[in-house]
Amino acid sequence: MGPDEFHTGYPHTDAEGIDNNAYTNVLTAWVMLRALDVLDLLSADRRAELVETLGIAPGEPQHWQDVSRRMYVPIRPDGIIDQFDGYADLAELDWNAYRDRYGDIRRLDRILESQGDSPNRYKASKQADVLMLFYLLSADELGVLIDRLGYSLPSDAIPKNIEYYLSRTAHGSTLSAVVHAWVLARNHRAQALRYFVEALDTDVADIQGGTTAEGIHLAAMAGSVDVLQRCFAGVETRDDTLMLNPYWPPHLGVLELDIRYRALPLTLRITGDTVRVEAGPGRQPPIRLCCRGQAVLLGPGEIVEFPVSQRGTAVSEGEAGCSDDRHRTPGAGRRMPG
Repeated sequence: MGPDEFHTGYPHTDAEGIDNNAYTNVLTAWVMLRALDVLDLLSADRRAELVETLGIAPGEPQHWQDVSRRMYVPIRPDGIIDQFDGYADLAELDWNAYRDRYGDIRRLDRILESQGDSPNRYKASKQADVLMLFYLLSADELGVLIDRLGYSLPSDAIPKNIEYYLSRTAHGSTLSAVVHAWVLARNHRAQALRYFVEALDTDVADIQGGTTAEGIHLAAMAGSVDVLQRCFAGVETRDDTLMLNPYWPPHLGVLELDIRYRALPLTLRITGDTVRVEAGPGRQPPIRLCCRGQAVLLGPGEIVEFPVSQRGTAVSEGEAGCSDDRHRTPGAGRRMPG
């Protein structure tokens, strides 16, 4: 069973479980690669010690390589990633009819079961499943994984999958709002904010009608903070670089947060026009900082400011890339007195 939680088996069979959940298989390949990365990063002595402690057989790393290249992902010719094998064969649900009759259909599974039916029969999810891939992985990271597995996705695959699964999700989990706020932020900012507010309201407004009394939804709370940091502020670490690719709505004013990167304290101040990064005092070496393709080296006590273009919608992820130049790019960011 994947993150969806509605589909526990195939219709017309008593067997439990579904085959080849796309999220599970892609993340399996990702985990294999990270395990190999860890072994590569360790010194020979430390690697030998870890291999012995964990009982890793000599042929296992090669097996991890094979797994990372051969996991099956059900992808249609048009780029839609099937949630699992056989998903395309399930029936479509009349969503409008159920909303008209019941209003709140977050617990669609209970509604169907009360009618002697089952969500296993339908293209209907409790929460994001395929979309979790776009939540956890950047477009570049996912593209590398998909290519490694021998598949290709058309350029419009991500927005197409978001639209496809958004119309087939009941949002019965509080985490669904977190994920949808994230994946919609780049191209549908108004919708993203609606889901973000819903995530914030989870326990404040007890949106699931009584569940808060049983215990707060801590994961949704943490997910809301994560959306602010990694999505709206666009904070990411990749290739020995602290990346900033903000999608902050200008009408919300100023977003300011403190983070620590490689022991260097940083204050980020993001508005609709600029990203300002102030490094705290210390003796740490400079860090490489990149914002929308503009790279600088930032040391303790220094401040840098980047312009942020606003064009009504968020810029694409592709504009977040930086060159391999390890020195300050001319005009990349305006340095200010510390």
